[in-house]
Amino acid sequence: MDAQPEPAEHRPPPTGWRRTVARLPLRLYRAGLGPLFGQRMLLLHHTGRTSGLDRTVVLEVVTRDPAGASWTIVSGFGPRADWYQNLRRRPETVIQVGNRRHRVTARFLPPQEGGDIMARYAPHHPRLARRLCAYMGFAVDGSEASYRRVGESIPFVRLETAAPRP
Repeated sequence: MDAQPEPAEHRPPPTGWRRTVARLPLRLYRAGLGPLFGQRMLLLHHTGRTSGLDRTVVLEVVTRDPAGASWTIVSGFGPRADWYQNLRRRPETVIQVGNRRHRVTARFLPPQEGGDIMARYAPHHPRLARRLCAYMGFAVDGSEASYRRVGESIPFVRLETAAPRP
């Protein structure tokens, strides 16, 4: 019988020293050191849905289009993450990858596509995939099916650049 991912609930964002460590990439981006992350992380600008203020968060890029037309990210803290809810309200935004900025529109992927992405991601990054799943509160057995079920349980977002105008 396959081990089922069991996210009792999506974990809340970190607090205390863990929050400080988690926000270190944001500080590096603000210091102009975004290129240190290469294509693995991006700085997402989003507008607070109630405050209207500009907010930023650094997120891991799960997949990207080699031509630079789209980046796929995931909300490890589930659909309650502030940046995710803010993008739901205002999907047009700006990202920064390295030191380049891109105007993008967020497209929210269906669960099946999230499962496909996670099933492809895990074999390429086995230790990281297992750790990320544990961090998010999911138990996985290392099989494609268990990673697929995790991917179907967490929200994936594709950030797409506008098509060039003729």
